Amino acid sequence: MDSTAIQNLIAMICYMAIVIGIGVYFARRANRSSEDYFIGGRTLGPWIAAMSAEASDMSGWLLMGLPGVAYWCGIADAAWTAIGLGVGTYLNWLLVAKRLRHYSYVAGNAITLPDFFSNRFKEKKKVLMLISSLFILIFFAVYAGSCFVTCGKLFSTLFDADYRMMVVVGAVFVLIYTFLGGFLAESASDFMQAIVMVGALVIVLVLGTANAGGLGAVIANAESIPGFFTFFGMATPELGADGLQVVSEAGAPVFGAASEYSLLTILSTVSWGLGYFGMPQVLLRFIAIRDAKELTKSRRIATVWVVISLTAAVMIGVVGRAMLPTAHLTASDAENIFASMANVLMHPLLAGIVMAGILAATISSSDSYLLIAASSLAKNIYQGVIRRDASDKQVMWISRIALIVLAVVGIVIAMDEDSVIFTIVSFAWAGFGATFGPVMLFSLFWKRTTHAGAVAGMLGGGCMVFIWNLLVRPLGGVLDIYELLPAFLFSCILIVVVSLATPVPSTEIQAEFETAKRAQ
Repeated sequence: MDSTAIQNLIAMICYMAIVIGIGVYFARRANRSSEDYFIGGRTLGPWIAAMSAEASDMSGWLLMGLPGVAYWCGIADAAWTAIGLGVGTYLNWLLVAKRLRHYSYVAGNAITLPDFFSNRFKEKKKVLMLISSLFILIFFAVYAGSCFVTCGKLFSTLFDADYRMMVVVGAVFVLIYTFLGGFLAESASDFMQAIVMVGALVIVLVLGTANAGGLGAVIANAESIPGFFTFFGMATPELGADGLQVVSEAGAPVFGAASEYSLLTILSTVSWGLGYFGMPQVLLRFIAIRDAKELTKSRRIATVWVVISLTAAVMIGVVGRAMLPTAHLTASDAENIFASMANVLMHPLLAGIVMAGILAATISSSDSYLLIAASSLAKNIYQGVIRRDASDKQVMWISRIALIVLAVVGIVIAMDEDSVIFTIVSFAWAGFGATFGPVMLFSLFWKRTTHAGAVAGMLGGGCMVFIWNLLVRPLGGVLDIYELLPAFLFSCILIVVVSLATPVPSTEIQAEFETAKRAQ
């Protein structure tokens, strides 16, 4: 390990020490009860609620996946995705946050999403609770895998270490941290990490633009690549027999003719925004905020953070093409462009802090994913279905066992060194968006929604994500659209049709709906 890598490592260790300190500080309070451990006793303030929601949501995908897509094939895919996410963020905070905060309390003081769905429909056999918990386990295992891929790529690139060993090291650190402090520690550290993330993005973007010759030179370079700097086309890197992008004798990357970016593809990509309505790590912040009146402030904070961060992430990919045009010759390796630019532009200690931004994003997400999935297994499946008389202490023990199992599954998913973070995240995002998004919206805003309709919508949306991704999308043509859009629409149709075909909800359910509505 050379001196640069050592200085990177020192800076990152200092940062991680602060993160662990936060975990230790909150450990005693987090372990008082399952409610404190899983949602912090509903005590989040507006700044922490907003910043922790976005930091846990964006993950290392924001600093590696999104810039990597822009670097590899231009702004279209990355920019339309960012636009969808920006709009989705605002609408989720505007429409869902306050209603869910009130309804989750009215519906038996629900502290997890499966709790809320089960209580909302007054189910006795816990069908919705079981289905939603299983889908959370499946998709969060995939999400955790994407975070461990980020750790593996970051550490193996920085320290020339074995990728798989670095995946395991990253997973172990996340696991220890999540064990310590639970939701409060996670949310408090996420607030700090959100600041680090946006700061790192803006600093690297400004320094990179200057290093590449200024904004004019960056744009000129982007426009010289067919389809790279347009919202309605995509650049096509020309690959050699070895799978690497071809580099000309003059040392420039070679691109083929631009590919078309149709209106259907735009709609498909913008549909990323729909995912927010079903994202557990964000929805839990709505449940956990101390006062629903503070959600307006949180919405403004979250929206501003998201717009700045997403814009900077996309532009870093564009600047990277001008600054380091041949540094990364595969789609997978392109996701290291942010780290490469930081190392070139900064003193090693400062670069280490920026690298900590990537690690911060990864930790803030993976601990959220593991904690929510563990709560679903312990609180909802074990206590809610298998052993209803389980004590709070037993629930806590089961949750910790679940954390270990889920981390192992995530490690297995991350073992492929050629994994593309953007691809892994897009599948899990679609899974949550289509499984929970429609059911959440209809549960909050349509009193006529029935238990059978919710079950049909949840099963139909979740299963359609797999069907469309694995069987339909590979057929190509007009069917080659992001699985979230058709799965989300299919779930909505099922909820409406089945609800109208089944008996009207009970008087008790309707009265509770009206109570939650009046509370706004």
